[in-house]
Amino acid sequence: MGWPLAVSAGLMDKSPRALFRALWALSAGHLLATFLVLLPFAFLLVLAEWQRSIQTGASLLVIGFGVYRLIARRHPRTLARIPPTQLALWSFAVAIAHGAALMLVPIYLGLCQAFEFDAGHEAAGALMKTSLGMAVLVSLVHVAAMVGAGGCLAWLVYRHLGLRFVSRSWFNLDAVWAASLVLVGAVALALNLASWR
Repeated sequence: MGWPLAVSAGLMDKSPRALFRALWALSAGHLLATFLVLLPFAFLLVLAEWQRSIQTGASLLVIGFGVYRLIARRHPRTLARIPPTQLALWSFAVAIAHGAALMLVPIYLGLCQAFEFDAGHEAAGALMKTSLGMAVLVSLVHVAAMVGAGGCLAWLVYRHLGLRFVSRSWFNLDAVWAASLVLVGAVALALNLASWR
């Protein structure tokens, strides 16, 4: 979600270097937030006897956060221009507020049931449960993919579409994202409750 800020930085400074400096700061903040959210769950594997309770709690947390984001949809208007020195802090704070790595937690905690057609989740879950180092590597790959996708969007908008397109066509993805959190949390909770029977 931070790529529009990179576009803004590039457009304000009229320099692609500003765009890439912004992407670097955004990636640093997002990576720190991912580590902060994911690493405690790595340590929770020691408490294997609490796995079912942790899975239920994580599902409810994802649902609750999604409902909260559906209700509290207001964004501050001051986000149009954040100095590069503060982008890493912004990225960290927003990634925590938006649930950085929460999409990895269901896989990590075994909430995602692997079916024959879903070898990707099974592989990711097996990798993440291997060791703390592997969980860190998964976090790094996640941030690299996020910055790569966001960076491509930022560069294309900056280079080819510009400020007029961004200001006229901007729409808020928070409602879609929040609804997907509620849906994923509900499915994970249903699967967890069904496995108790």
